[in-house]
Amino acid sequence: MPFKSNAARRHHIPKQRHRVTNWAAYDAALRQRGCLTVWFTEEAIAAWRAAPRTTRGGQPHYSGLAIRTALTLRAVFRLALRQTEGLIGSILRLLGLDLAVPDHSTLSRRAETLEVPQPRPTSKGPIHLLIDSTGLRLCGPGEWLIEKPGTRRRRSWRKLHIGIDAETGQILASELTTSDVDDGSQVEPLLDQIAGPLASFTGDGAYDQAGVYGTVGKHYPDAEVIVPPRSTAVLSENGESDPTQRDRHLQSIAEHGHIGWQKASGYTRRALVESAIGRLKRVIGDALRSRTDRRRTTEVAIAIQALNRMLELGRPKSVRIA
Repeated sequence: MPFKSNAARRHHIPKQRHRVTNWAAYDAALRQRGCLTVWFTEEAIAAWRAAPRTTRGGQPHYSGLAIRTALTLRAVFRLALRQTEGLIGSILRLLGLDLAVPDHSTLSRRAETLEVPQPRPTSKGPIHLLIDSTGLRLCGPGEWLIEKPGTRRRRSWRKLHIGIDAETGQILASELTTSDVDDGSQVEPLLDQIAGPLASFTGDGAYDQAGVYGTVGKHYPDAEVIVPPRSTAVLSENGESDPTQRDRHLQSIAEHGHIGWQKASGYTRRALVESAIGRLKRVIGDALRSRTDRRRTTEVAIAIQALNRMLELGRPKSVRIA
């Protein structure tokens, strides 16, 4: 057990308890997430084949809609490409549709250049953006090879940076990078994907950088940056007379303590982005199946689109039990 020396002091704060107030609706939404009812609208059937190409080059057989449909089913049901081809073929046969089935090679090749629509916020008013990052494993040799005596191979993984809407839980922005990329450097690419006004930007201590404050201020001058300062942080030169946002955080912590600052600033909402990461790994998985970075980016975008659609079906509404 970790921290055994502090075991007597670690559990004096009782665990918070919550009760779901819309259990009936949330229960129905959870069942609907696994529903296999599939239908094709007339518009989807008409758009299954690619539009005739007007420029020089080969003519694609399948539209982006057809490829996205197949890759979405692959992400939701965690299938390999060949199994995805088989699933699409069986669905089309059961529905009696005379549509061609994209083969696994076509799905893999088209994922390299596929354009996935950017998520659009559904919340009312300015967005409270919560950001964080997590690691995703890459397909490759199993653990037995990594731990094999004399083997020097290290695990390969990618870092996924996401930004979610605190009100709806939807993932609005994402960036997939190598594992050595700094979290703060991805703030601007994430903000570039946000449509609409921003009320606040919340991140953990890894985003306590002058560049992060400057980037958010450049894009959204009125947005509040809620990031806990480092333990060694001090006020700026003009912190007393003309305090910055970071200076005000330091003053609030000095006056009310860390817990008081978290409640007053709204930093406690950051737990929602950790829940979103956990939901992504439970529903979609914690590994990337694709073999190239461009296809991995498409794989992540498809997974996020599917997860956001599941959230639209229903979310739990919880209240704290005293």
